[in-house]
Amino acid sequence: MGARVREARTSAKPPLTQDQLSGKLATEGVVLDRVAITKIECGMRCVFDFEVSAFAAVLKVDVRWLLGIKEVVDSDVSMSLNSGKLRR
Repeated sequence: MGARVREARTSAKPPLTQDQLSGKLATEGVVLDRVAITKIECGMRCVFDFEVSAFAAVLKVDVRWLLGIKEVVDSDVSMSLNSGKLRR
């Protein structure tokens, strides 16, 4: 999940720094400092369920994408990593 957090954070318009992401997470009731976000992005720290939903809300991404369940999102077509099959 860490790579997806970094991808969403750096792809945001405008891109967010880890400190800015930390501040936005605080507005969702999740207190994570820059070091914790670095560890998450590097895969050195796990992410709790309540943190996942806060990351998705702040980064404006789907929770399923953040968790790697949904790979491709294109209007009506998505590919699930669990099944490897296209769904319409």
